[in-house]
Amino acid sequence: MQNAAILWHVSLLVDPAHKGLALGLVGLVKIVPIIAFSLVSGVVADALDRRRVSLVSNILLMGSATTLAVLTFRGLHVLWPIYALAATSAALAAFEGPARQALVPNLVPHEHFPNAISLNTIMFQAASVIGPTAAGLVIGELGMPWAYALNALSFLAAIGALLAMRNVSARTPGETGEVSVKAIREGLRFVFSAPIIRSSMLLDFIATFFASATVLLPIFAQDILKVGAHGYGILYAAPSIGAVVASLLMVHAVERIDRRGIVLIRSILIYGVATVVFGVSRSFWLTFGALAVSGAADTVSTVLRNIIRQLGTPDHLRGRMTSINMIFFMGGPQLGEMEAGAVASWLGAPASVVLGGVACLGATFWVARKTPALLRYRRRDALPRPKNGEGPRGHEREEEPVEDILQDR
Repeated sequence: MQNAAILWHVSLLVDPAHKGLALGLVGLVKIVPIIAFSLVSGVVADALDRRRVSLVSNILLMGSATTLAVLTFRGLHVLWPIYALAATSAALAAFEGPARQALVPNLVPHEHFPNAISLNTIMFQAASVIGPTAAGLVIGELGMPWAYALNALSFLAAIGALLAMRNVSARTPGETGEVSVKAIREGLRFVFSAPIIRSSMLLDFIATFFASATVLLPIFAQDILKVGAHGYGILYAAPSIGAVVASLLMVHAVERIDRRGIVLIRSILIYGVATVVFGVSRSFWLTFGALAVSGAADTVSTVLRNIIRQLGTPDHLRGRMTSINMIFFMGGPQLGEMEAGAVASWLGAPASVVLGGVACLGATFWVARKTPALLRYRRRDALPRPKNGEGPRGHEREEEPVEDILQDR
């Protein structure tokens, strides 16, 4: 909700000639703290109580959101406080994300983890549908300040959920770490020595950098499709609507997908094609459909990437792996928003979106060709190495365990 409101707010405070660049700067101010704090935040998630780190981060995020609401109620007509608070929220999210994501495998049995990821994606995408849609409605009916205020109140749910957790083991006994440069190097060494994990992160960056079309939605809604704030809220929610549908299907299908590497690559290619269609569309419903397909394809790839990374990473390194991935996963869209805004100011919003989609397709083909181990990755490769040489429920293993696959032998 806050992301949608900030983009709309910024678009109202600048003249049309500089709208694309101003919207792109929202991404730039977010990426700087992400890069600055992500590596440290991963070490913190591995060394400290992950639940407490997530709890403190959410409390501070609520404070940042409240400040934005108060300033807007008082009349905010300049850009710099919006940029400053967006950067503050990004810095806090850099600590909250690794702690929360690294905690999930400790809450769910290994055999149910793929389904847990799918269910978690449903919840996230459902919020992503409700938030932007509500933002458009609230902005249109009540005004900009109320969109920020409702976002601030929403943090009470996250804080309450974390407080409700009891006796949660953050990691295996004896695997606590320390906050040090050595710990950061250990995390980097693990990620960049594992071809499949490294390539999955690169695909994250490629898809979100070249196809970050959402930042330009205010331009499409206001100047091309002319649908106003309500239409903007619906279009902003379209990717998440597609994502919810895909997530529901993935809950039932994820365990049946055998050739996960191939499906991952194909889903990102579909994402790129849908982005191109969005760029050339001049119809509201075709645009909505293209955005919904892009959200569905992105969800399939997101679920598979998370399964590959989380199940291929030892618990004591999971926070650092997640924080390194955050640079790719969150840095990609923020830098992509800057790139999309700059190209839109130069060539126009439609050309920016189309070129981004084409670049996404080309870069995905390149990664697939450079990482044959990713194309070979199958469902049974995510199974843990059994102590007795047998797979889960007594079935014999038919392929190499994930530790060997990650060595790209």
